[in-house]
Amino acid sequence: MVMSWPFAQSVLIGGVIAIASFFSGHRDIASFLKTFEPPKEGEEPKKGSGKSVYIVKFWLRLALIALILLLFIRSGKADVIGLLLGLSTVVFAIILTTLSVAGRYFLSRKG
Repeated sequence: MVMSWPFAQSVLIGGVIAIASFFSGHRDIASFLKTFEPPKEGEEPKKGSGKSVYIVKFWLRLALIALILLLFIRSGKADVIGLLLGLSTVVFAIILTTLSVAGRYFLSRKG
């Protein structure tokens, strides 16, 4: 199979979408988990950042990704396989990072 510019562009677009979604999800999860921390002295408990807000943000992010992908696919300028490959970049990065950390952990153990 000959790789073309539309294929490479689709991989890039898919990768950017996946990475942006990953960072957005990370930020949302971090703020959601902070709602379980007890408030500091003299601070009011935080309101409006509970489970329902997290769930709404999750579905909005998912709908936005679906809309962006639909627009790219409908325009005919995106290669579907390239988009899927680009969307998988975060999964590959997480797997490689996990294997690297696990390998260092098991190789550094003595005894």
